[in-house]
Amino acid sequence: MTNTSDATRILDIATGYMASQQLFEASRIGLFAAVADGADTVPAIAARTGVSPRIARILADGMAGLGLMTRADGRYLLADDAAAYLVGDASVLDLAPFLTFLGGISYPHWLQFARTVDTTEPGDLQMDDARWGTFMSGVMTYNTLHAQEFGRRVDLAGATNALDFGGLSADFALEAMARNPELRTTFLYAPGFEDGVAEAVAAAGFADRTTVQTGDTATSQPEGSYDLVLANHVIHRFSAEENAQIFRRLRAAAAPGATLTVLDFFLDGDADQRRIDALHAGEYLVIDGTIVHPEAEVRGWLADAGWDVRERIDLPASPRVLVATAV
Repeated sequence: MTNTSDATRILDIATGYMASQQLFEASRIGLFAAVADGADTVPAIAARTGVSPRIARILADGMAGLGLMTRADGRYLLADDAAAYLVGDASVLDLAPFLTFLGGISYPHWLQFARTVDTTEPGDLQMDDARWGTFMSGVMTYNTLHAQEFGRRVDLAGATNALDFGGLSADFALEAMARNPELRTTFLYAPGFEDGVAEAVAAAGFADRTTVQTGDTATSQPEGSYDLVLANHVIHRFSAEENAQIFRRLRAAAAPGATLTVLDFFLDGDADQRRIDALHAGEYLVIDGTIVHPEAEVRGWLADAGWDVRERIDLPASPRVLVATAV
């Protein structure tokens, strides 16, 4: 037989950890900020970041090979995405805390993945206060990215009375409120989140348009008649039975014609599974045992609860959003 294939894709996947580790270290030493500030040669990068010229060359060439920088005549220039997200305080959103989480928390957990495969048990977090700080800073940074993409791509114009239910970040509702001046929001979050929500609301200047309540996400029955319900980053934390009940209770609190958004990663039924969702199924399991549910199941829970899915929006580098209408 004549082999017409090559092993490029397999080797790209198998050596992916080499790319991620170099990205984590490039971020940690401030490589991207150094180049943004004019350190565009290996000696200048080494001097600015405090690493050896050999390390500066390895990391700069690695980032150029990954497309995060370009190189011409021994000088390096940032790609647009690196300039937007990797240059520290000058970034549109500084992803460094999330990269620190991936390198310090997530990656060590993936080293336990063989045990997870054999047992279906998550890894051992071995968390102390410092690691929890890294965990939360990273996850909330990633949520901010999701919220920015959500605000840009999900049209919620016309909504006036929103319920943000059981989420992990107030940023989704705050993005919607920033784009809809008439929108008021009730936050109903699990106990322990209320102070963070209140601080985020105050920082955004929306304290006069919000109410903050607490309640158990799996069992709370919201009261009111809302025309917008946000259930973002909720369902992966609960079982099928719990999610089915959550959607029924949310429907009871929604006015006819109200909009519901369900943002999460999904295992889809498309011919080509979206990579980021499938990989997060493993990430969620090995980190803490939570679940990336099949999209078809989620749609079934919604239909049974009286929600009609009208649109799916795939957010770049972020989860997907199912947008539904109360019927």
